[in-house]
Amino acid sequence: MMAPPVKSGPRFNHMINVPKVRVIDGDGENLGVMYTREAIEQAAEVGLDLVEVSPNADPPVCKFLDVGKFRYEAQKKANLARKSQKTQEIKEIKMRPNIDDHDYDTKMRNVTKFIGEGDKVKITLRFRGRELSHQQLGMNLLRKVQDDVAEIAKVEAFPRMEGRQMLMVLAPK
Repeated sequence: MMAPPVKSGPRFNHMINVPKVRVIDGDGENLGVMYTREAIEQAAEVGLDLVEVSPNADPPVCKFLDVGKFRYEAQKKANLARKSQKTQEIKEIKMRPNIDDHDYDTKMRNVTKFIGEGDKVKITLRFRGRELSHQQLGMNLLRKVQDDVAEIAKVEAFPRMEGRQMLMVLAPK
């Protein structure tokens, strides 16, 4: 008894349900349009499968390939693409409204490093006690941060208050 057809991946041999296909042999030579049955027989003669490589074409394009090898190569390519993909993280930098110059420079070095790595940066400005009545100092500080990173980053979320904190999000340009 035949195994149930595998749903993922390209259709091959008897799964191809169109009457005619454009055929390319194992060496990459175009054999032209022929009946699917004929093409499957020719592929079997050379010991390969008829694999649908471009199902949306008219007529669909099929190639003489080894299905197992074809699937393996496709899986390898997908894994490589997934490995080289970088997920974007949100890094957080915390400051206070009356931050000293040297501390500010250190925090800004980190902001520049994070943005250079392709991450977003969330800047949190925490107010304590009477600092809360001087929110313009915090706003000025966040404007200064904005100006300092203007060439490498854009503001994704403009400064806003959330309770005792002022937040701003920067994203790489």
